[in-house]
Amino acid sequence: MEKFKLKRLGVIMEPEPGNIQEAGGVLNPAAARGKDGELYLFPRIATKENYSRIGIAKVKFNSKGDPHSVERLGIALEPEMPYEKRPDGAGGCEDPRVTYVEPLGHYIMTYTAFSPEGPRIAMARSADLLNWERLGLVSYSPYEHIEFNGIDNKDASLFPLAIPSAHGNASLGMLHRPLFPGTRPEEKRRRPWDKELDLHRESIWLSYSHIHPEAKEICHEAKFTSHRPLAIPAATWEALKIGAGTPPVLTRFGWMFLYHGVQESERPSSGGKKQLCYAAGLMILSEKDPYNVLYRSQEPILKPDLPEEKVGVIADVVFPTGIDRRDDLGQPERFDVYYGMADDRIGVARLDLPKEL
Repeated sequence: MEKFKLKRLGVIMEPEPGNIQEAGGVLNPAAARGKDGELYLFPRIATKENYSRIGIAKVKFNSKGDPHSVERLGIALEPEMPYEKRPDGAGGCEDPRVTYVEPLGHYIMTYTAFSPEGPRIAMARSADLLNWERLGLVSYSPYEHIEFNGIDNKDASLFPLAIPSAHGNASLGMLHRPLFPGTRPEEKRRRPWDKELDLHRESIWLSYSHIHPEAKEICHEAKFTSHRPLAIPAATWEALKIGAGTPPVLTRFGWMFLYHGVQESERPSSGGKKQLCYAAGLMILSEKDPYNVLYRSQEPILKPDLPEEKVGVIADVVFPTGIDRRDDLGQPERFDVYYGMADDRIGVARLDLPKEL
């Protein structure tokens, strides 16, 4: 039986009637506390054509301290740069995660930039969560014989504190999900070495960027290196792929984050295309060696059960991306988790830490 339990609190945000910018769904939000103590969400806002922007919304709480609605404040990012746009007018700034990175003194947003080359990880920074400055595409050193910069990548999030790299240096740590080439049958026949990489395909990786002791901002030329697979699909509910969800938060157990796992749905497929089911689990990493996984869900702690999670733009999806520690209530071991529901709405669920792992 899973030690970690999530209690649904309800739908926090859904498409605004008559708003064409939101006609394709509001989903997969980042979450961060501002210096004013307010909680801000950064939802992906999509048109029917899947042209995606990243919005800004302030969470409203009821008398019990539970989140119940949002106030829309505008747009944080919309496709403007070549790496976010396509020649036909499509493109996207998608699925953000936001972390206040203490060594840098800024909020850093990681998001998926969608251009003709495919999805890539981009970053932006802010001092106040309302005004964002792009830092460009994330740069990586090669991994063995593969140029990391030339492959698709998603689901990136940052650690809020410096962590020790594989070489023991104080570093900025990034969780992400690279999709390596060579996974199609015809490619495997041409490149036998891709068979080994296929074991880590669509898995959670950990990469590092060295932080200079006197650095107060992330450098545009910063490069992530020392790439290592952190976790690969294991249990049945995550058999097809896994990806990092919420940014890591430090608890008394270690670094905690939620992640998504994907399996083939029990629903009949249509048009010869597999119907997939997205569920959520939880991992705990060692504080001193984040590559060391101390705990991992054997069963999902959240799976599509509600109508809002089973029916939408994409059926059978729960996709956690934002987390809020409830220090404001004097309960540092209570967390609210914000997640996408069927790529259409945003839900929130509550997590209280158990007494022991």
